[in-house]
Amino acid sequence: MTKPIGPLCNLDCTYCFYLEKEKLFPENEPYRMSDAVLETYIRKYCQSQHTPEITFAWQGGEPTLMGLDFFRKAVALQRRYAGGRRVHNSFQTNGVNLDDDWGRFFAREGFLVGLSLDGPEKIHNRYRVDKGGKGSFEKVLGALELLKKWRVEFNTLTCVTRQSPDEAVEIYRFLKSRDVQFMQFIPIVEREGDRAAHEIGLHLAVPPDLKSNENTDRMMPWSVSQEGFGLFLSRVFDEWIKADVGKIFVNIFDVALSAWCGLEPNLCTFARTCGTAVAMEHDGGLYSCDHYVYPSHFLGNVTELTLEEMIYSNGQVKFGQDKWDALPKYCRECDFLFACNGECPKHRFLNTPDGEPGLNYLCAGYKTFFKHIDPKMREMAELVKAGRPAADVMGKASKNPAAAVGGKTGRNETCPCGSGKKFKKCCGK
Repeated sequence: MTKPIGPLCNLDCTYCFYLEKEKLFPENEPYRMSDAVLETYIRKYCQSQHTPEITFAWQGGEPTLMGLDFFRKAVALQRRYAGGRRVHNSFQTNGVNLDDDWGRFFAREGFLVGLSLDGPEKIHNRYRVDKGGKGSFEKVLGALELLKKWRVEFNTLTCVTRQSPDEAVEIYRFLKSRDVQFMQFIPIVEREGDRAAHEIGLHLAVPPDLKSNENTDRMMPWSVSQEGFGLFLSRVFDEWIKADVGKIFVNIFDVALSAWCGLEPNLCTFARTCGTAVAMEHDGGLYSCDHYVYPSHFLGNVTELTLEEMIYSNGQVKFGQDKWDALPKYCRECDFLFACNGECPKHRFLNTPDGEPGLNYLCAGYKTFFKHIDPKMREMAELVKAGRPAADVMGKASKNPAAAVGGKTGRNETCPCGSGKKFKKCCGK
């Protein structure tokens, strides 16, 4: 995850954890990735990827503040160093600066754009405001329409706050009404600054030491409650399962289905270990994770070391392995460990009922959510394993199961619909 403008942004979202990261850099910092750092990064990143396709992820702050010319240079450098391999770019933006020039560029270069949109106007504008305190909804909605106009592939990123559980259905229906097909829902979990934060001049707490009992649990007022995120997801799931499976894709539902199918979750928050989803700042500095951009998790600079040297350093490997190694017994004995794996270490600052550190703040909510979706997830997993689309869970194909399985039933076998006829003379027609 590359942050070419660092923590600078043209919005002043109340719940943003990244804006105050300016304090971690020298005064009068330009906060712009230089051409030299850009070229070094792209060259080394392409060299480190031993795959037929390469993916770059651009975030911020707000990356559009770098201007289009910067990303034109980035694309040209990618072509130079990719060695003929296909290159993908994802780009997370608040949308405020997007215009036809950006839309044309994204469309031509095949960028996948993530647009931050929290819901209808009154919900979105509650926290997503500009430097003058004015809501950003109208500009963001205009950006959404612009992306559709230029046929740019996009998804929405929606932050889930303390109020969101009661607004879940309204938020989902709004996004659906705007033809959003790919949705991400991110829980806002921020705590008041602890001693470690105050020592480096920050107001929000730094991520916890997974083996410590000294972590503060004093939450910021906009943070979703422990149970709230699970309630939010459950209510969205109930809307989605009615008619939208296979039409609208919610990342956490996709990841859950893979877990119910017996696969390792491919989203870092739910994976067994982490440590390879690192963040690079505008100056080339690499950090353990986007949520761990702190001096204690600095890995080195891309202008001085290779990415492999930093990512596979002893400290970073231990960071990733600690996610599993520090998991408390309470989690290891949970029925839903296969789907959760303790979730993100950033959120693991509570103690278990028996006093062991490392319990995820969102644990109660996840248990509610996983228990709620379990019956339907089991159904969808069985459909997938039988070679049928998960969308059949909505009942559209349940009236004619044999037709859905097709080649799974031999022509001369008894039709599984229960008619008693041979498949070829019944549903096989």
